[in-house]
Amino acid sequence: MNAQALFTAYTTIVLREIRRFTRIWPQTLLPPAVTMTLYFIIFGNLIGSRIGEMGGFDYMSFIVPGLIMMAVITNSYANVVSSFFSMKFQRSVEELLVSPVPNWVILAGYVTGGMARGLGIGVIVTLLSLAFTQLKIHSLPMVVVTVFLTSALFSVGGFINALLATKFDDVSIVPTFVLTPLTYLGGVFYSIDLLPGFWQGVSMANPILYMVNGFRFGILGVSDVNPFVSLGMILAFIAVLTYIALKLLARGKGIRH
Repeated sequence: MNAQALFTAYTTIVLREIRRFTRIWPQTLLPPAVTMTLYFIIFGNLIGSRIGEMGGFDYMSFIVPGLIMMAVITNSYANVVSSFFSMKFQRSVEELLVSPVPNWVILAGYVTGGMARGLGIGVIVTLLSLAFTQLKIHSLPMVVVTVFLTSALFSVGGFINALLATKFDDVSIVPTFVLTPLTYLGGVFYSIDLLPGFWQGVSMANPILYMVNGFRFGILGVSDVNPFVSLGMILAFIAVLTYIALKLLARGKGIRH
């Protein structure tokens, strides 16, 4: 396929993904906005007023970057895993398999679609947060790079989950039993400096910790880990998961019978 055909295939997948989640916006865009607003009210206003400062900032300001990142992570992942698995279930994925579209274009199209939803939710949550606190960006490049890379990472993760899933229950296992615990223990609601030394070490093994703190550094200028280490970890995870996804696609794992 020439460059024009590859670009057409890529944009077709991306536009279809964007139309899919915008068409059912009451299911894809509204619930995260409501959930995050509740987090702002309960954790930020009600509980935060009793906690006081965290990391040199009022508690609401401290948790906002983590909540934005949490919304980006869950929605980037959910968009790809639900969309691609639905295509497998309906057997419409076979149309892609018999086409001359390279695997990397298929992966790039779905990942971009997942990023569109994740970043869109991130913007919505950011705008909602302005009703509760003021955001002063410390490093705009760090904010943009971290959120884009994180969204891409979890979009690839959702793609792998969709490839390996054999039934609808498999789609919810990873978000429920892996993503949710890692997110809550990833420094969204607290600084790991508050933890004993042993648990600080355990927390450093949580990949989401680096993403949350990289984003928090971009907004507030404070972080529990070196922001450049955070970027390096995210890039490493993207490289590994992309390699795995392309290998699984080449083998036809979960899509060829």
